[in-house]
Amino acid sequence: MKRLLDIFASLSAIIILFPVFVAIAFIVLISDGRPVVYSQKRVGKNAELFTIYKFRTMKNGTRLAATNDLKESDDSMIACGSLLRKTSLDELPQLFNILKGDMSFVGPRPLIPEEKEIHQLRKENNIYCVRPGLTGYAQVNGRDKCTIEEKVRLDREYIDKKSLAFDTKIFFKTFINVFTMSDIVEGGKE
Repeated sequence: MKRLLDIFASLSAIIILFPVFVAIAFIVLISDGRPVVYSQKRVGKNAELFTIYKFRTMKNGTRLAATNDLKESDDSMIACGSLLRKTSLDELPQLFNILKGDMSFVGPRPLIPEEKEIHQLRKENNIYCVRPGLTGYAQVNGRDKCTIEEKVRLDREYIDKKSLAFDTKIFFKTFINVFTMSDIVEGGKE
């Protein structure tokens, strides 16, 4: 049931938001050229790697690191990058990941493979038994402000409580957090 909802909702959102995709692509293109969409390997269900898509917010050549670990993020950000991140509009291309089945709307956020410590904790807590999400329980309960231990605890709690009603609650709480731009840390500072 969840997979069918993901397919229907992601396809509908892609169609409805197509003008937004075009506008953001144009803004990124004039800000820092190509590529407009950034692809990166992430850890998905069953700890298998997949390619995630995002609108590019960092200048070409920026080193690979988790956002809150990137101390030079202000200097590395393209002109509209901060706004795209704070509003989570940079995540819109992940609707294609959801459509493909790499991700779901709600689930633990996918890690970059270099995040070894949290990756190990996730393996120990069987977090990889579900598809990663566009949003997740940890994101609506602290996002970048959570320690890795808190994120894993919240991810495990999500799996234990997993239901359509719980996913719906998380999904709508995400909109509140995005509109209030809460719990965002860029470059290790709030």
